[in-house]
Amino acid sequence: MAGTDGAAPGTAVEKHEPSPVPAGIAVITDDAVENPGFPPHRPRVSDIDPVKERQNERRVFWLFLASMAGSVSAVVAYIVFPIHEGDMESVRISNMLLGLGFALGLLGIGFGAVHWSKSLMEGHEHVEERHETRGQPQTIARASEIFTIANQESGFTRRKLIRNGLLGALVLAPLSAVVIFRDFAPAADPVKLLKQTMWEEGTRLARDPSGIPIKASDVTLGSVFHVIPENLHESSHPLEEKAKAAVLLMRLRPEELNPSPGREDWAFRGIVAYSKICTHVGCPVALYEQHTHHLLCPCHQSQFDITREAAVIFGPAKRPLPQLPITVDDEGYLVARSDFTEPVGPSFWERSL
Repeated sequence: MAGTDGAAPGTAVEKHEPSPVPAGIAVITDDAVENPGFPPHRPRVSDIDPVKERQNERRVFWLFLASMAGSVSAVVAYIVFPIHEGDMESVRISNMLLGLGFALGLLGIGFGAVHWSKSLMEGHEHVEERHETRGQPQTIARASEIFTIANQESGFTRRKLIRNGLLGALVLAPLSAVVIFRDFAPAADPVKLLKQTMWEEGTRLARDPSGIPIKASDVTLGSVFHVIPENLHESSHPLEEKAKAAVLLMRLRPEELNPSPGREDWAFRGIVAYSKICTHVGCPVALYEQHTHHLLCPCHQSQFDITREAAVIFGPAKRPLPQLPITVDDEGYLVARSDFTEPVGPSFWERSL
């Protein structure tokens, strides 16, 4: 008897099953996937019960009201519980109360906005088709229409209680930060503070950071010294005083200097001293070009010409570096003739608060 498909009698016929597709391999098929669409819309309690709607509206307002209370409490805590120097308990109390006030101020707005959107704003699902956007009149008109629809769906103008609560919370939220940051400004006149440094007549110029006094004979042509007042260690706030009194000391040939009238004796045999604090935003000027006699600020590339009393020749700085008048004492050490005659540091401090 002949076998199936010409197979010999008694021979088993092997059936070929389709090989399974390994996991992770995409299969391309011509069968279109039907769009399942959206599930049936389920209205929320607020959509069908006006009483629940008003309750949710009041809840949102109370959350915004809590935000206002938190923002105000942060300001009150900052004023009523100040930080006292050396008192860690005051630091802990102030940080805790400020943190609680900030948290309540921000979380109240966040929770209120989320509860508003989930319980009261329009809840129907919809699809927005992708399309190119251009600044055409019809695009602008459509954008205006979208804002109008969003206003209608959110009820921003219709729900006055929520709207006014949100506006109040947003207005008060930054108040605590404004009060704290404003308190960073010095209470005294900043120009007066930056015009008074530890330099005074007879104060020796010393190396930074060792504090070793500098003799005029130590300063050679082309050299530069980073200088601090010799008595800096006697200050109760040495870092703050150093930030104002830091000086760069250089030696040029006397004929290379061009002092203005009244400043002829501010240098000693070609040795000049200028404030190290840039007059732009206060960065330390620490780069000296020996051949050009230029000082460079590494922060914003302002350049100062030492041969012309540190005049600004490039960059955003608006005025020269203040010069420290110097001379020598009986032992040959370099000393200051007086303090700086103008404020050191950024020029914006010269503006009144």
